Amino acid sequence: MPERLLRGIYGFAVVALFLLPPSAAAQNDSATVRVTVRSDGQALIGVSVIANGATTMTDRAGTVSLIVPPGSIAMTVTKDGYLPATATLELMAGERRDVSIELERLQEEVTVTAARSSTRLEDQPLRVEVIDREEIEEKAMMTPGNVAMLVSETTGLRVQTTSPSLGGANVRIQGLRGRYSQLLADGLPLYGSQGDSFSLLQVPPLDLGRVEVIKGVASALYGASALGGVINLVSRRPRETEQQVLVNVTSQTGRDVAGWFAHAPVGAWSWSLLGSYNGQTRQDLDGDGWSDLPTFNRGVLRPRVYYDNQQGRTVFATLGIITEDRAGGTAALGVAPDGRPFPEELATRHLDGGLVGRWLLGERVLSVRGSASRQRQHRQFGEAVEDGSRSVWFSEASLQGTSGRHTWVLGAAFQQDRFTMDQFSQFDYRFSSPAVFVQDEVSFGRKWTVGLSARADVHSAYGTLATPRVSFLARPWSGWTIRVAAGTGAFAPTPFTEETEETGLSRVLPLRGVRAESARGASLDLTRVIGPWEVTGTLFGSDVRDPLQPFHVDATHTALVNADGPTRTAGTELLLRYRAGEFNALFTHAWTRSTEIDPDAGHRRDVPLTPRQSMSFTLIWEAEGRGRLGFEAYYTGRQSLEENPYRSSGRTYALIGALAERRAGKVSLFINCENLLDVRQTHFDPLVLPAPRPDGRWTVDAWAPLDGRVANGGVRVFF
Repeated sequence: MPERLLRGIYGFAVVALFLLPPSAAAQNDSATVRVTVRSDGQALIGVSVIANGATTMTDRAGTVSLIVPPGSIAMTVTKDGYLPATATLELMAGERRDVSIELERLQEEVTVTAARSSTRLEDQPLRVEVIDREEIEEKAMMTPGNVAMLVSETTGLRVQTTSPSLGGANVRIQGLRGRYSQLLADGLPLYGSQGDSFSLLQVPPLDLGRVEVIKGVASALYGASALGGVINLVSRRPRETEQQVLVNVTSQTGRDVAGWFAHAPVGAWSWSLLGSYNGQTRQDLDGDGWSDLPTFNRGVLRPRVYYDNQQGRTVFATLGIITEDRAGGTAALGVAPDGRPFPEELATRHLDGGLVGRWLLGERVLSVRGSASRQRQHRQFGEAVEDGSRSVWFSEASLQGTSGRHTWVLGAAFQQDRFTMDQFSQFDYRFSSPAVFVQDEVSFGRKWTVGLSARADVHSAYGTLATPRVSFLARPWSGWTIRVAAGTGAFAPTPFTEETEETGLSRVLPLRGVRAESARGASLDLTRVIGPWEVTGTLFGSDVRDPLQPFHVDATHTALVNADGPTRTAGTELLLRYRAGEFNALFTHAWTRSTEIDPDAGHRRDVPLTPRQSMSFTLIWEAEGRGRLGFEAYYTGRQSLEENPYRSSGRTYALIGALAERRAGKVSLFINCENLLDVRQTHFDPLVLPAPRPDGRWTVDAWAPLDGRVANGGVRVFF
């Protein structure tokens, strides 16, 4: 027994020796390091700090304490989403030291395609603004049926309602009319050769990877359809197998069901499929017998196929089917002020296909793009019925390479735009336009780059349209970026303007003696990045010569003519962004002054529906994998109105909205409220005129929201 007792005491002593804290002498032989890890001034939780082969995680204060032997100690600090950092310390026995380490957030490298050359976003001499996937995800919960809200919340872009009865709208870039804005999908004109009033409303955002925006004259890049700028919708590339379904309803009887399915690459091949249904029931919110919100039912189907052999050969193919029926006016609600019904209807059947291929030829890249689209529409405006078809064919080949300081692109393109109408053949046209273009970006180190581009389109109706452009990038000091651009643009007129998109062509005289529109513009952008702050200021200006305008010939007919003077636009933009951890705050301000010749009176006036001032403030808190909260406020200043008997300028107004999302595993629940103050144009004045305009319109222009307060909510399920 005593022997067993002695062995037990001995064993206990040995264990206790290992469990007891080190002696003071042992501690004096070690050093203590207290490491604090931050990013953008915020403490980072769960950062891996590796020293002497041991890994320790930072706590909620972003700190960790290490006991290490004296001498030279190498530390590595890592966290997903951040660039790793290293530090080497020389420590003495018994020393205590505090160390602060700053991690830089890892930014995904974005190579923009809208500027022709495959150059990183930050190295482009031409300013290209990118709406990233995070913003697209947010807007997909607000308006899952279209990208109108996503685009409208970009500084300098305004989505303007062109048809109050049918809900049509297009986007104005820096004060220029919507027909000058070119809408592309993966660089292809799948939605037509120029902006119309419904394409923007027929693109669901669920399958978009990013949106690239070029403001100002861009004809040197994309020809006679991009006088005002380019909006390029870039699709999501499948990286892994993913399926998601979104279901949404609104307080204004709106309903959305959308699904996106993507398959991870198998060998070199991958694919995705988007399917969407969107609908709404007609609403007469002010009880005047006229639709404030139209009825519509829309279906969209878009498969995409990708090939990438990881050796410089890629192919992308897409097919799109859109079918939509809209109805507004007095249909089933009442009659117009003259005592007769005035129904408005629009049925659209759209089919498109496109192909993009890239091949590496030694040190050069050959790119080939092609697309075809056909759209059939049936329109009714009161008693007038119009049926027409529009087809657009497009092909392009370009070669890109580098030579010393130069990154160059040479290419040729061909586009044909054809329109036929069953009832009024005098509006039929068939425009063909072969083109050649060249671009050269000359880099003088990382700080200076000059971009030169030029294009010549030989238009079958308007002759040769030459459009040169120059841009300049400077990074003279750390955190500073300066961009200067100047160029010319051209636009080939068609019978489709904002006015005829709303009323049709039955009261419009055929085009006679119309000249091509031309433009010149310049911009200066200055960006400063200071830690979590980013500030960008922009100064821009443009002149559009020979702009096409409607002229009232008599009480029932309108002619489209070239104005006697240019449309002059000038303005400023300010963007202030703050990113810190899970918070993202954004403030924007835009001032725009745009004037034109009044075709009926002959004197210069403000361009109607162009607010002088607009501001926005957005605050988003997002916890990855858990959800997000958002708040936004928008201010719109006064804007000149045209042929409005109730007022000559619109009132200022503010819109406030809020968004909440909660994600649990593979299910996301969301609720969104727009226009909480219930601003609605018919709260101030009637929408319907006492008598129709000469072009047949019964409504005033929409200068404020027509739908008032709207709430929507739904669920997203990820499989």
